[in-house]
Amino acid sequence: MKALKVKSSWLTESDLRLDAEFHLSDGRKVLKLIKKSPYAVLTIGEVSKDIFYGGRSKRVYVSNPLTGVPFMGSADMLKHSFISLKYISKKNTSEIEKYFLDKEWTLISRSGTIGNTIFTNEDYYRKAASEHIIRVVPNGKVKSGVLYAYMTSKFGYALMTQGVFGAVIQHIEPDFLAKLPIPLFSKSLQQRVHDYISYSAKLRSQATELITSARNILHKSANLEELKVDDYEYFGSHSHLRKPAVFAVSSKLISSATLNAFNYSERMRKLVKRIKKSNECAPLSEVIENNSFFSTGSFPRLEIDSPRSIKLINQSDIFNIKMKGKFIARKKVNVDNLVQYGEVLIAGVGTLGENETFCRVVFANEELEGQLVSGEFIRMKTKKTIPSGYLFTWLSSEYGFRLIRSTQSGTKLCRPIQSMLYDIPVPILEAKIMKDIHNLIVKAHTLRYEALKKENEAISIIENEIQSWQK
Repeated sequence: MKALKVKSSWLTESDLRLDAEFHLSDGRKVLKLIKKSPYAVLTIGEVSKDIFYGGRSKRVYVSNPLTGVPFMGSADMLKHSFISLKYISKKNTSEIEKYFLDKEWTLISRSGTIGNTIFTNEDYYRKAASEHIIRVVPNGKVKSGVLYAYMTSKFGYALMTQGVFGAVIQHIEPDFLAKLPIPLFSKSLQQRVHDYISYSAKLRSQATELITSARNILHKSANLEELKVDDYEYFGSHSHLRKPAVFAVSSKLISSATLNAFNYSERMRKLVKRIKKSNECAPLSEVIENNSFFSTGSFPRLEIDSPRSIKLINQSDIFNIKMKGKFIARKKVNVDNLVQYGEVLIAGVGTLGENETFCRVVFANEELEGQLVSGEFIRMKTKKTIPSGYLFTWLSSEYGFRLIRSTQSGTKLCRPIQSMLYDIPVPILEAKIMKDIHNLIVKAHTLRYEALKKENEAISIIENEIQSWQK
C-alpha cells in the first residue's frame, strides 16, 4: 500500500482533486524532476496553436469511398494500415472540417486506453478522426517532432495519465494537457530529435506507398477490378438498396465442415470464378510449406515484471505501429517456435466488424522476427516458387481479405474454417512479377522497421536528457 502526506499547495495546483491516485502517481515525481530543468519550462498550451478534439456531431456512415471520408477512432490511429477504416458522409456529416487531421500533429487517445500517441504524416492528412482523439497542433516554439517525442516518452506519459478522471470509462481533457510542463530543450537537441521523428514519419509514408504499389501491380497483372460492396457478403449496416442474398446451393457443394449460408455465398462463388477465369490459380494449401498452416500453440500466460520474462505479441498489438506486447513467464513456453522472417500470419480469432483485425494479414519483418506470438495466429511459410511478399500482398488485398472472411465460423468469437481456408485460390503470375511485388513488400516493411528505430532513438534522447537532471 502506498501512503503519502499531501501538501495543501498540491491541491491548489490540481484544481482541488482529492483522489489519492492522482497525488501518488508517477506524474508527481516527474513534476519535481522537471523543476530541476536547466532550461526554461513552458506549458503544452504555450507551445501549441490549438489543443482540441474533433467534431462531436452525429455521424452518417457510407460504404462508397467517393461519397465519404476515411474515419478513425483512437485504436485505428495506432495502426500501420488504414485499409479497414469506415467512411463518414461528406454531405451529411455536419461541420466535417472539424474532423480532419493535418500533418505534424501529435494525436493522443483521451478515453478508454489513455495516453497513446501518434505523430501524423501524409497518411493521416485530411482523414477524419473521432472526439476520442485529442489533437495537439504545434505553434513552432518547440519543434513538432520534439513535442511528440516528449509526450510519447515515459515522462510525458506519466504526466498525461496523472490527469485521468472517471470511474467506468476514464478520460483526459485538452485543458489538462495544456497545463502540463515542457522544457524548452536546447536548439541542437531539438533539431536532432525533430529530424529523427520527421525522418521516421517520412519512412512510414514511403512504406505505405510501396505496399499500395504492390497491390496495384497485382490487381493489374491479375486483371482484377476494384471490388464493389455488392461483390461480397459482410456483416454490419447495409444500404436499403442492397439486394438480400437469397440463393440455392447444390447438395454437392455442401461440406461436412459447415451448414452456414455465409460460407456458401453466391456472391463469393462468383468472385472465385472471376479470379480463376482471369488467372492460373493454385489453392492456398499448394503454395505453402508442408501444404499446411501451423501455430505457436498454447501455453500459460503469467504476466511478470522480470528480466527473465518473454514478450508476447497478440492480435491487439501486431497491427500497430508500435507493438507493445506484454511480458510473461518463460516457463512452459515453446521458444523453438518463434516467428521467422517472411512468415505470413492471419489474425485467426475475433469479431466480424468491418474495421476489426480478424482475418487481416501480417508480413513478418525484422521487428517481428524472433518474437513470440499468440496461438490464435494462423501461420504459414511459402514454398520457394511463391515469394512470401507476394502471398502477403494477395491475402492482405481486399480480394484476399474477403475470401478469408468467407470461411468464418462462430457467433461471438469467430475463427476461419481451416479446411475451407486451404481452398482459397491464389493467382499464379509470371515469376518476375511475383518477385517484383515481393521486393516492394520487403522494402516497405524494412522501412517500417527503420522508422520505428529512428523514433525510439529520438524518444531515448529526450528521456536520457531528463533523466540526467536527477544527478
